[in-house]
Amino acid sequence: MSYRVLWMQTQQSFEVNADESVLDAATRQGVDLPHDCTFGGCGTCRMKVEEGSFAYEDGELPMAMSDEEHAEGYALACQARAQSDLVISVETGPASSAPTVVCATVAELRLHTPDIYHLALDLPEGHGVQYAAGQYLNIQLGGGEHRSFSMSSPLQGNRVTLQIRKIAGGRFTEAMLATTQVGDTLEVELPHGSFYYRAKDYQPMVFAATGTGFAPVKAILESLLGDDDCPPIHFYWGMRCESDLYLVEEIQYWASRFYEFTFVPVLSRGSDSWAGRRGYVQDAIAEDFEDLSEHSIYLCGSPHMIQDAKALMTLSGAAMDKIYSDSFIFQNEAAAVAD
Repeated sequence: MSYRVLWMQTQQSFEVNADESVLDAATRQGVDLPHDCTFGGCGTCRMKVEEGSFAYEDGELPMAMSDEEHAEGYALACQARAQSDLVISVETGPASSAPTVVCATVAELRLHTPDIYHLALDLPEGHGVQYAAGQYLNIQLGGGEHRSFSMSSPLQGNRVTLQIRKIAGGRFTEAMLATTQVGDTLEVELPHGSFYYRAKDYQPMVFAATGTGFAPVKAILESLLGDDDCPPIHFYWGMRCESDLYLVEEIQYWASRFYEFTFVPVLSRGSDSWAGRRGYVQDAIAEDFEDLSEHSIYLCGSPHMIQDAKALMTLSGAAMDKIYSDSFIFQNEAAAVAD
């Protein structure tokens, strides 16, 4: 048995068999639905099912789909199976170029902290790449493997920058990056992702990041520095201890460039001398905002933080279609991961 799927924004339609995912059917027929991990971990393929019914093969919600989203009719195309004809709503994405593979040159490599690298890559002249601040790239490792990293600054000429956390035993961060030198080349594919600034919302924004989830937030906020009409920004950044915080002077500089900007670092294991917020970013936001109905929410970091934050934010009135997220997922060495 097969069903018809209509994508509202593009008016494209395609057939989906009952035993395949919506994404697999779209890909098979040349319909380019946004996606990345394909196992339900990143949330890039989130869609709103406007009409029709669907189910998941094992009956369980995918990792990147919250109960609240599911209740409002959202689904992940990579896992959802149609049970009737469907009408779906999926954003068509930012004004960026199609993903392309280029050979990039290592321009800078140093440490922000003992376990977080700063990596700058120069794309080749005439690369033609255009990306939206907040998107990410894939570094190709060979053998069909890659590692995904958010770009931590808007595109400036040929240069892109990354923030990369060391992973114990990681094929890339320990076996490859530790021996990489300036002048070496890496094959990268970019751009990817649906985490970017939604100017159409035009309302106060709350950003929450854990770890190197700071990278895409940094890129988005830097892209807005020259915008005199930028809405108020509240940025919450969760780390373990004081020494984990980096580029704090840059963040403090942003406050002088935005009309209204608040930075709240939140430490889960702060020392006795730490006078700032303690605990987890999602809890800090819930404590500070009783009503988020007029805010856009941007979440980037661990899947656990994002899942908890979505639940808490909706309790405070946040609209599900104004919550944007980028989940940093980890898998085994045989599969792609996002650091």
